[in-house]
Amino acid sequence: MPVIDKVLADATTVALARRVVAEVAEPGAVGEHVAFEMLEDRLGTHYFACASPAYPGWRWSVVVARPPRAHSATVSETNLVPADGALLAPPWLPYADRIAPGDLGPGDVLPYVPDDPFLEAGFEATGEEDVDETAFWELGLGRTRVLSAEGREAAATRWHTGKHGTRDAAKAQQPCSTCGYFLPMAGALRQAFGVCANEWSPDDGCVVSLDHGCGAHSETDVTAAEPEEIPPPILDDYVLDLQVPSEA
Repeated sequence: MPVIDKVLADATTVALARRVVAEVAEPGAVGEHVAFEMLEDRLGTHYFACASPAYPGWRWSVVVARPPRAHSATVSETNLVPADGALLAPPWLPYADRIAPGDLGPGDVLPYVPDDPFLEAGFEATGEEDVDETAFWELGLGRTRVLSAEGREAAATRWHTGKHGTRDAAKAQQPCSTCGYFLPMAGALRQAFGVCANEWSPDDGCVVSLDHGCGAHSETDVTAAEPEEIPPPILDDYVLDLQVPSEA
């Protein structure tokens, strides 16, 4: 760390730095002096708060220098730089990676990804009826590509940690695995997931985990409430309603 240069750090240089940055910034955009740091020998930076409401958390930086054997400083450059907690634009994301799950509509089309790590080559017909029928449902016969092991793991993790997984299972009396409306999935994921076919369930038509659950389970019931006895009404024919005329 360079030794603090007294000429660069004194009040005269601070005033010089403020005067120069004020010529660059909009009127009233330069706030109080907040810091000074040495960059190298005879080279340092003064920081001023940015008072512009469009740049919260930003600072004006003024780089000052002192030539050898000189007793005054000169300004090298000025910049507007972010400080800790400054409002920044999000990191740039390539156009190919900007589409997020849920962004696509029915008419949108994604570009073909030849090296998708979540997919692998499908299976061709063998000519044996039993084998091909099993492969058609279990192994993806007839499709060019099917889910790879990495793709299945990513889907399983996403489903199991989502709202149809174990997140709300503690609120249910019984798991989906024991429900009559639970349809097991085909393939490797059938050991952990299925589809809900109960129209009264909030998960109807969704992939649910075996340990998920809801209040529409086929084998659960609620305790019937005891009927509340209401006594018969009492009619008192001896009570008269008096209407007092208002004063004119």
